[in-house]
Amino acid sequence: MFKAENYDRFLEMTKIFQRAIKKVQKSHKENGIPNVYSKNGRIVWELPDGSYVNKNPFDKK
Repeated sequence: MFKAENYDRFLEMTKIFQRAIKKVQKSHKENGIPNVYSKNGRIVWELPDGSYVNKNPFDKK
């Protein structure tokens, strides 16, 4: 059975993880590094200007 204190701990950890993710995303944007996500099972890159591409921006081919 799921205890209330476990749920509270889960919420606390979720908030910590969300803050950490936002911090890294901001750092990437400030340093010109794309953020990588999976959307609908496909990999997409968010470029520092906020646009999204579905091709690896590091692949110069």
